[in-house]
Amino acid sequence: MQIFIVGGAVRDELLGRPSADRDYVVVGATPEALLKQGFRPVGKDFPVFLHPQTHEEYALARTERKSGHGYHGFTFHAAPDVTLEEDLARRDLTINAMARAADGTVIDPFRGQRDLSAKILRHVGPAFAEDPVRILRIARFAARFSDFSIAPETLVLMRQMVVAGEVDHLVAERVWQELAKGLMEDRPSRMIEVLRDCGALARLLPELDKLFGVPQRADYHPEIDTGIHTMMVIDQSALRRFSLPVRFAALTHDLGKGTTPADILPRHIGHEERSVDLTEKLSARLRVPNDCRELALLMARYHGNIHRAADLKASTIVTLLEKTDALRRPERFQQLLDACVCDYTGRLGWENRLYETPQRLLAALAAVNAVEAGKIAAACADKSSIPERIHMARVRAVKVQLKDAGDQPEQQ
Repeated sequence: MQIFIVGGAVRDELLGRPSADRDYVVVGATPEALLKQGFRPVGKDFPVFLHPQTHEEYALARTERKSGHGYHGFTFHAAPDVTLEEDLARRDLTINAMARAADGTVIDPFRGQRDLSAKILRHVGPAFAEDPVRILRIARFAARFSDFSIAPETLVLMRQMVVAGEVDHLVAERVWQELAKGLMEDRPSRMIEVLRDCGALARLLPELDKLFGVPQRADYHPEIDTGIHTMMVIDQSALRRFSLPVRFAALTHDLGKGTTPADILPRHIGHEERSVDLTEKLSARLRVPNDCRELALLMARYHGNIHRAADLKASTIVTLLEKTDALRRPERFQQLLDACVCDYTGRLGWENRLYETPQRLLAALAAVNAVEAGKIAAACADKSSIPERIHMARVRAVKVQLKDAGDQPEQQ
């Protein structure tokens, strides 16, 4: 029995990058042999075991054969006679098809080290085309290793897979899993670029694909269409190390612009409602977690009003805070403001303009929170008037706050 470290841990070590996990392949062993050593089985489709002390994953060397469509359309063969090279041959990219032996020797049958040095993402072999998840994975790796290029023959193969309809068989959970991971990489726009280049974006995220070629507002730079702007926005969310909900909200905030009638372009009248509708449908289709979905819907509906905060009356600001549930959920409201910062800075020339909206709205929220709603409610003889009384008290508090901040009273 021989044990090898495989995959990403070897790749990251050669790149000098930290690696969160270490995966192991066991050659020349049986499930019974590992069970006798205290390993605990966890694999449903093929033999994977957890080490009794470290709880790291150890998988028996295996081969796989295409038996159907999609990610689950495979049959696996794991036996003591499966070699390390046969196991590595089933992996996606050459840079992920390396192993390290116990003595430190790197086993590299597919020249992964060469491609690491050349900064190329290249598929291992024709078996790549059997698993559509690999299109998502290579797009995600492009977002992580943003200075790597995709080998031309690999891109051709990806396009052929899309034309063959392989991506149409991907399950929603797996699409979301890879999309979420890609959004959390250093340059998530590369993931979208790769998916678009191979044709997969139109099949998996058609709402997003429709943004490319659609002009932004007339006062924006004409060379930056809505799709490019969205890519700049998600890269800003990565640059600022924001959370996944913020990054997903940045991705979906302008989806409605892709359905703007051509005769009113470059204006986008009513795109907020269309964005809400499309974001809701996309989230349902991909089974997006609630925290991401809820923030994305708020961003789609309210980011325009938030950007115009400097021109809003106190009453409108209070209504905005109430509708976004900022009083009960201030952490989520902060995420909403973070997404708006990404939207504002995701365009050319933003460095020369101040964006004071977050500070303005947070100061207004502090003023609203200082209103003693309980006392107002207790003093109301007519209980039906309580919500209105509290709302008006909040408006008065924000008017005072804005006046103290230097705004002119007539603007309130």
